[in-house]
Parts: sequence; C-alpha cells; structure tokens
Amino acid sequence: MDIVDLGALEKSEAGFTSFLTDLCDKLELDFATYCAVNTVSDQVIGFSTYSNEWKEHYGAQRFQNVDPTLHLPMRSIAPVDWQRLSEHEDFKKVFEHARDFNIAEQGLSIPIHGPYGEVGLISVARDCSRETWDKLRKNVIGELQTAAVSLHDTVMQSDTLGHALRRPHLSSRECEVLQWTAAGKSQIDIGDILSISSRTVEVHLRSARSKLCALTTPQAVGRAIAMGFIYPK
Repeated sequence: MDIVDLGALEKSEAGFTSFLTDLCDKLELDFATYCAVNTVSDQVIGFSTYSNEWKEHYGAQRFQNVDPTLHLPMRSIAPVDWQRLSEHEDFKKVFEHARDFNIAEQGLSIPIHGPYGEVGLISVARDCSRETWDKLRKNVIGELQTAAVSLHDTVMQSDTLGHALRRPHLSSRECEVLQWTAAGKSQIDIGDILSISSRTVEVHLRSARSKLCALTTPQAVGRAIAMGFIYPK
C-alpha cells in the first residue's frame, strides 16, 4: 500500500495526524483516529482528524471513559464494525452528541496488539448509506489493517511516544527483587536480604514478568536492564 512514505513521516503528533488525513483522502473516509494504550501503566496517546470542537466536547463529557468504539474493539483481535455496537447504551449516548458535530454512526475500529503489551487502535468513520458503507468497508479494510500496523509500528519507534508506551511501571520492590536476581541470588537469599518470604519474592517476580511481558525470569531481568530499571552486576 502506498498511502504515505512512513519512513519519511515526521514522528510527531503533527506527522501522525497528517498520515490520518492522507488516509481519509485516499480511502474516501470522513474521519480517522489513532490511539494506543499501555495496558500496564495506563499510559495513553492519541490523535485524530476530528474538529477541535468535537475533541474538546468529547473530553469535557469524559466520553473516553465510556465510548464503546474505543474500549470494546481493544478487547478484540479482529476489526469491529460499529454496527455491532449500536445497541450499546453508551454508544447511543456518545453519538447523540456526535451528530451535532456532523459525525455519523458508521465506522470501523481496527485493533493492533503489540509486543510490549500495548494496544493500538485506528478508527475511521464515514457518513453514507448502509449499502454504500458495506461496499466501502469491503474495499478498504485490507488497506486499513496494513495502515494500522504500519502506523502503530512507526509510533512505537518514535523516541517520545514509543518510549511512553513501551515502558511499564515496576514497583520499587519488584526492581529490588530483579536487581538481586541479576546478581545471582536465589529466591531464598533474596527473601533473607529483604526480610520477606521466598513466596513473596516469587509473587514480585511473577508480577515483574507480567509487566515486562517476559516468559521467564532471565528474560524479565534482561528487559529490566535494557529499560534502565536495574543495572547489571
């Protein structure tokens, strides 16, 4: 797909919003939004082609806390047509307001599940008949999926946005346990050093592995070192 040259794209909110604008122009869509969430730290970034008036109203109404087109697709691994969400009470609430800003209920959300536990989402909307939308969706869904993955990868490679999404939050105790593990201490040794039980040490290790999306403790230690949480001995 040759929508824009992602390699030359400015890795900033302005550059990513420009990408979404070009995406809408090429695929005959009205609006597009991208957001990403670090599901561990709850760090969120996002940008869209919606008007500033709607974005301000959306935030003032705190719709980001209830909007089904945002939350429900993030639990899916497949694209979600908003028609599936239309009977949801919060969907009706959000779009009762959206209509005043010329935003239609016709749309599609495409989730991207990343390697650091983050979830990205591109959502697009188009004001047209259901018949026209069905044809358009079939024609563009493949390109939208490619665009979603490409944009998310580019965001993750950016210095500031990607860092915020990749970096989990480890507690001070989890860092201590990982630091002593990196020094070659056993769980029993660490328990004695920190005056906690070896079972509690395992709880902290399990939590750290989960936050770092690591399958093994050595992998968690390696990632913690790479992210600057602990230092090699």
